[in-house]
Amino acid sequence: MFVDSHCHLSFPELASQLPQIRQAMAAAGVDRALCICTTLEEFEAVHALAMDHDNFWASAGVHPDNEGIAEPTVEKLLELAARPRVVGIGETGLDYYQMEERKGGRSIADLEWQRERFRTHIRAAHRCGKPLIIHTRASSADTLAILKEEGEDGSAGSVGGVFHCFTETAEVARAALDLGFHISFSGIITFKNAADLREVARFVPEDRILIETDSPYLAPVPYRGKLNIPAYVPYVARQIAELRGLGVEQVAELTSRNFETLFKPEKS
Repeated sequence: MFVDSHCHLSFPELASQLPQIRQAMAAAGVDRALCICTTLEEFEAVHALAMDHDNFWASAGVHPDNEGIAEPTVEKLLELAARPRVVGIGETGLDYYQMEERKGGRSIADLEWQRERFRTHIRAAHRCGKPLIIHTRASSADTLAILKEEGEDGSAGSVGGVFHCFTETAEVARAALDLGFHISFSGIITFKNAADLREVARFVPEDRILIETDSPYLAPVPYRGKLNIPAYVPYVARQIAELRGLGVEQVAELTSRNFETLFKPEKS
């Protein structure tokens, strides 16, 4: 019924309790999930989840904020993307959040390695024809500019993808939609201080909206502050249903259909 379009089940706090997580998913009507890769070192564990369970799929990518890890090349990403049950390229993008505090006083100019890594993912996505899974935090102008520079402009040659765990402004959402991207909402839209984000969730077209947990992070109300799991994605759907005057089943159906349209998961 529900699809969690972005979760990190390979992370230790979730991998250690996978049987219980799968039981909770089944009980909550969450019948599919996309397991997201954040480093090349992590890929085999992510891919094993998809190979071992017929309702999981995998992505291939390196998160923009990870340092001191193996750097992706186009060729390596293409090799991983060709594996069975790999349906997307990412998580990729840019992250400038609290940059000076988190990155030892470096400037945006010093993060050229992030921008080059992002371009590598886009080029790989073009070569393999699989959608991009975009992370953008405090960096939306550069994220959008690089996508356009690399040919992601909504034209026939674009692969598109999703701006995951969306937290940006309505203007950024419209720009992403204009480039042909989907917008995915997480448990953040249930937070008391997320009124502006809920307004974004009202206007995103029905055929471009996805839901996710980004678990183990960002558990929705009433579980905020606790470990997040895919079984909680219906709470995101309920918030969207309330905002848009729809039934929860309708949101489940349309977001599942959008997941299938974007990622084209093979039938098991």
